Amino acid sequence: MWQEFKKFALRGNVVDMAVGVIVGGAFGKIVTSLVNDVIMPILGLLVGRIDLTSLKLVLRPANDTASELALTYGVFLQNVLDFLIISFSIFMAIRMMTKLRKKEEEEPAAPAPAPEPSAEEKLLAEIRDLLKEQVRERSA
Repeated sequence: MWQEFKKFALRGNVVDMAVGVIVGGAFGKIVTSLVNDVIMPILGLLVGRIDLTSLKLVLRPANDTASELALTYGVFLQNVLDFLIISFSIFMAIRMMTKLRKKEEEEPAAPAPAPEPSAEEKLLAEIRDLLKEQVRERSA
């Protein structure tokens, strides 16, 4: 069983997937920062609110014995927006990589030099040229 596990864990696809998860996590942090630090302040100005995460519906206000009970739908909206931006960013990155791959595949390789004609082909070409000359001389 240990050998099977080692074979599975060290398979190329699993290692590639692990690298993808790590890079994706780092990319997620960048996109989250983009959303929180750039897009949300601009969206907050447009909507008239500073931060979506502060949006909530209070079901029961806080009192002496219990804390506030609220539906924090703003956090949900923020997470949905994060997801949409992250998925769109990944889509654009994959689209760009696909276009680059297509360009590499479409670039034709340098044409191979024509193979040297065989001795028979050379002889036949000479005969053809001589026959053409004879036809020209007779018609002239």
